[in-house]
Amino acid sequence: MSLPLRLLHSFARLLFTGLARPQGTSGTYSPFPKIRRSTRRRCFPLIGLALMLSIGGFMGMGRPAQAQRPDFCHVPTNEIQLKQQLLVAGVQGDANSMEQYEELVDRHAEFLEDCRQDNWPQNQAIWVRLYPCDARPEVMNQLFDMMVNKGYNQVYVEVFGAGQVLLPQSDNPTVWPSVLRSPGYENHDLLAQAIETGRERGMKVYAWMFSMNFGHSYLQRSGSSQILARNGQGQSSLDYSRQISINGGEVNHEEVFIDPYNPQARTDYQALLDSVLQRNPDGMLFDYIRYPRGSGPDSVAERVDDLWIYGPSAQQAFLQRAQNNSGQDIIVRFLQRGYLTNQDVVDVASLYPGESQPLWQSLEPAAGYGDATTEQRRAYLQQNLWRLAIAHAFQGVVDFLNTAAAPVQRQGIPAGAVFFPEGNQFVGQTGIDSRLQPWDRFPTSMEWHPMSYGVCGGTGCIVDQVMRVVERAANPGQVKPVLAGSWGERTNNRPALESQMLAIRQAAPQIRTVSHFAFSWQEPEYDRQRQFCQL
Repeated sequence: MSLPLRLLHSFARLLFTGLARPQGTSGTYSPFPKIRRSTRRRCFPLIGLALMLSIGGFMGMGRPAQAQRPDFCHVPTNEIQLKQQLLVAGVQGDANSMEQYEELVDRHAEFLEDCRQDNWPQNQAIWVRLYPCDARPEVMNQLFDMMVNKGYNQVYVEVFGAGQVLLPQSDNPTVWPSVLRSPGYENHDLLAQAIETGRERGMKVYAWMFSMNFGHSYLQRSGSSQILARNGQGQSSLDYSRQISINGGEVNHEEVFIDPYNPQARTDYQALLDSVLQRNPDGMLFDYIRYPRGSGPDSVAERVDDLWIYGPSAQQAFLQRAQNNSGQDIIVRFLQRGYLTNQDVVDVASLYPGESQPLWQSLEPAAGYGDATTEQRRAYLQQNLWRLAIAHAFQGVVDFLNTAAAPVQRQGIPAGAVFFPEGNQFVGQTGIDSRLQPWDRFPTSMEWHPMSYGVCGGTGCIVDQVMRVVERAANPGQVKPVLAGSWGERTNNRPALESQMLAIRQAAPQIRTVSHFAFSWQEPEYDRQRQFCQL
């Protein structure tokens, strides 16, 4: 077996079977010194230069020449191999190799910074989920090296998803369990480790958080059934997902949506936010700012009982939108039955004779209401109540996002919203996408990250999704599309990432940031190894 192959074989064994850790040490034990960022343009020791030249060479003594930079700022293959070989040798105790590895990491950080400044997009980001085995420094280093190798200068690390949080067990004040729960690692902070590892490589590390989807583990919380989102058919969001599954529809079993109006849900989420902000990420991204999506015909909401506004807190807030007694009474009847009858209109008028008509927020007294027939009044009230119900569902989403983003922006770091470009679409005469994701009402002070996952065999539908958002954005430069796919090959009838990016650049050159979902799609085997290995 050649030297490089032996090194790779040894590295794989170290990576997924683990290094022996001295008994009694904490989970933060490192088998080699922490990587440091060295001074810019620091020269390599002669032994390092000789090693590089012997196995393929570096792209020049100084900064790599502009003409030699690969497309999309990918690191050349020979340097990728060299960096991995040096890491393997360093892990095995070779101090000189560790020094060379640190130097090469620093030079790649410089290359990435310069290349991204000179090439579109200025920021190329990737989404990644961490696992317990990433607590090993050698694993975390290789993971971030792989992202740098593909030209990524930003990484969006999942810190809350699937009902788990990326906080150490010893410092987790939230109601959710920690991702890392292995004995001996109670103090290990995966999020802090990821932020440090990324910054050592010149990357910005964002905290990516689920929002209204609290995950199945939240059901262990006392009183959680009153906190979940509910529709008018007596279903919680959990009941709904189970029903979809029973009927053979596709369902994400990690989805458990809460009522955004519920104060306990907001308090629990705030505790999580505070803990994440203590780690000082470079930005914060809020995902799942919406309600569940139905399957088939249920993907369109056409009746009030399709909406997720029947939780106790949401209903109370809805009733408070009434501006007189008859308005509140007619809202109650509308919610209970799902529609109004002529008798409802007659009854309410007789109960509150001193009120000219039912009123609520955004509804001005209608001229001629008193002269209209009972049927005309019913149709008028029902139409406006449907609009009010949609606006109420929308407002819950927007308020939840605003509350979450406020402490992030006060800390002076970017906050971003992740959404589907079609999540706010009206369908037909009265229907609306059941996700009720009003991204066009999200704050313009935030980054907008539209998940542009269109599948049409080409790039046309993907570009259309991006442009739908760009055309509605106050600042198109704040639009940062999320693309799905892989480099160099078509995936699930989607063009390669290169093709998607070039099409977006042609249509919207003002865009400065593009992200790719997800690392696990690009490196599925490596992702599975990290996910299922044992500490």
